[in-house]
Amino acid sequence: MALASLAHCTEGAGAYLPEAALRECRHALDAQRAECPMLSTETDILHAAEAWRRSGRGVALATVVETWGSAPRPVGSHLVVDEGGNFLGSVSGGCVEGAVITEALDAIADGRPRVIEFGVADETAWRVGLSCGGRIRVFVERID
Repeated sequence: MALASLAHCTEGAGAYLPEAALRECRHALDAQRAECPMLSTETDILHAAEAWRRSGRGVALATVVETWGSAPRPVGSHLVVDEGGNFLGSVSGGCVEGAVITEALDAIADGRPRVIEFGVADETAWRVGLSCGGRIRVFVERID
């Protein structure tokens, strides 16, 4: 199992107050709700994975398989990524989501499934996208 590093997420990151972060999220959701790939249903995500694969794209699926403490997305949440970096769904948000997309692209390239784990201390949770603290484990696999 790989333990993913979020060190790059905290470098130079300013401290966010929860209220400020919530305002940012609400504003972004209001402005882009119709186009936001993170607001899709699990069925939409799985259908997209199948359609992308049938069209010849390289595709990987990331699934939250375990959480400890508070987590932004429940077990069973999915994120599908194609070889071009297009994605649909969400497994967490923030830097965690970016790291999972990178792992998914690697899985598409090398064909190896992987389990990655993310966790942060409460004081840095907002800065890296795990607004509730806690830890998550994500399984990433290429879809053939």
